[in-house]
Amino acid sequence: MMNNSTLELAKVLIARRSLTPDDAGCQDILIERLEKIGFKIARMRFGDVDNFWARRGDAKPVICFAGHTDVVPTGPVEKWSSEPFTPTLRDGMLFGRGAADMKTSLAAFVTGIEEFVAAHPGHSGSIALLVTSDEEGVAVDGTEKVVLALQARNELIDYCIVGEPTCAAKLGDTLKNGRRGSLSGTLVVKGIQCHIAYPHLGKNPIHLAAPAIAELANTTWDQGNEYFPPTTWQISNIRGGTGATNVVPGTVDIEFNFRFSTASTVESLQAKVHAILDSHGLDYDLDWALSGKPYLTPKGSLVDAVAQAIKDTTGVEAELSTSGGTSDGRFIADICPQVLEIGPLNATIHKIDECVAVADIEPLKEIYRLTLVNLLVTK
Repeated sequence: MMNNSTLELAKVLIARRSLTPDDAGCQDILIERLEKIGFKIARMRFGDVDNFWARRGDAKPVICFAGHTDVVPTGPVEKWSSEPFTPTLRDGMLFGRGAADMKTSLAAFVTGIEEFVAAHPGHSGSIALLVTSDEEGVAVDGTEKVVLALQARNELIDYCIVGEPTCAAKLGDTLKNGRRGSLSGTLVVKGIQCHIAYPHLGKNPIHLAAPAIAELANTTWDQGNEYFPPTTWQISNIRGGTGATNVVPGTVDIEFNFRFSTASTVESLQAKVHAILDSHGLDYDLDWALSGKPYLTPKGSLVDAVAQAIKDTTGVEAELSTSGGTSDGRFIADICPQVLEIGPLNATIHKIDECVAVADIEPLKEIYRLTLVNLLVTK
């Protein structure tokens, strides 16, 4: 197979204007390649979102590569050095929306699997792909729905590699072995509206909430653990007042978010927040929204297999990290005990002139291929 096969496939994918949740035909391209090497395809469309589950083999272990074909909007096109959906090679880089996040990873998945299957057509275990077009959006009809469908038929995954861009300075330097959870709250503290010149006739909810806010901001929620930093609580928005300068408001709305580790649970965080609010005697309403549970893959067979593949390909000793926001790994962890994220450098993701180093593309494919060797080939 020619050494530029991954680059060429990445360029074909980047040329598709697959703005969330529009797949723009990217999945058809991937599916055609996978069917040629013996994958069985299950297309799963939910709402406006195209997804597919592909599998080669019926035995365990099941090794899944997971990713998304959708990309974020380009921003002002005139600020790009070249057209965002025209893959462009310049100064050793491949430019285009989705180059790093994450069409190059998808291309490397496919070419890496093609090379592995060509060398090991009767491989043990199973190889799978889970691909969605709704990771960058609301992520309601994407990976989460596919996982639920697989769970319903008891089709579980043993190892999963998510192709998110994880690396900081050089390819292979960072392996994401978990992500923090995200728990948001919308708090409405109630007071009594009145004329500001007669404060004794009302109750200022902003004043009432302030001591509770201070306590929440200074609370230690947990100490974190070996893999995670301590849980954080942050206010994102506060809204109060009528716009007039002579009216004490009747309510204040406060939106906050926890980024939390496996050292806490949703229930423990909620209970502690309510206890603090109640201790200040507040009259309030509080609505909760969980957008992602934390997950963690400790050191073990998948970490070892991927880390060795990285070292053999690049010479780099990968570091484990749980930093960053949420990813679709949070859904896959429900049916897979070991989930890792490894992809290209993340310095330009979601930016103008998103790009990936051409010199990193084939090594990324090789990391994925060698991971399959390490997990499925008896030595």
